[in-house]
Amino acid sequence: MTLFKSLLSVAALCVALPAFAGDIEVKDAYARTSSMMSKSGAAFMVIENHGDADDRLVSAASDVAQKVELHTHKDMGDGVMKMMKVEEGFAVPAHSEHALARGGDHVMLLGLTRELKQGDMVSVTLTFEKAGEMTVEIPVDLERQDGMQMGGGMGHDHSKMNHGQTGASN
Repeated sequence: MTLFKSLLSVAALCVALPAFAGDIEVKDAYARTSSMMSKSGAAFMVIENHGDADDRLVSAASDVAQKVELHTHKDMGDGVMKMMKVEEGFAVPAHSEHALARGGDHVMLLGLTRELKQGDMVSVTLTFEKAGEMTVEIPVDLERQDGMQMGGGMGHDHSKMNHGQTGASN
């Protein structure tokens, strides 16, 4: 049993290491759902560009969702936040970073194909305009509380947000 725990610890350390593609580095990634019965989830991370040229995250894909989109939140006024797809992707300027965080830009996992449980791993392939594709193994962390930027620090439930889709029930 001790050998098994040691192997799990080594695996956890390997997963926690940043992922690289060209000059792009992805750090501090995690995924979550708002509840066990959610049909959608989201992935968050910090994307760093160590290169001399600007780059752009243009798409994402994962086998845990029927559809994966790049999303952001827009303040519609009167305390209403609308979640919307970002067709142009997210710019990652040279020698800078772009944070995908709760209440802001994020990778949206729509139509989950399985339940995301605490400690699970989610494989997400990110496609950058210049750096190309990189696959990131992202841990599911349903307990993490950082990055709460919406609703005066209160959490939000992706399943009840307007995803810009007519008749969407997630």
